[in-house]
Amino acid sequence: MPPNVQNRVKELRVGQGWTQQELANAVGVSRQSINSIEGNRYVPGLQLALLFARVFGCSIEKIFELEIET
Repeated sequence: MPPNVQNRVKELRVGQGWTQQELANAVGVSRQSINSIEGNRYVPGLQLALLFARVFGCSIEKIFELEIET
């Protein structure tokens, strides 16, 4: 089974007091993309993950976690 990626995007966004639209504008994607990422229906690529890290001021590892089932 492939690894599963969990994220803290919603938690970090809410902690900043931002709407999905405000975060979407900050990283250059649609609000629907943010919604899909927060709902774990879409895993962003490296470039977008790096943008999240820059916007939130933390490492990618603080935002995304790789879960490997054994």
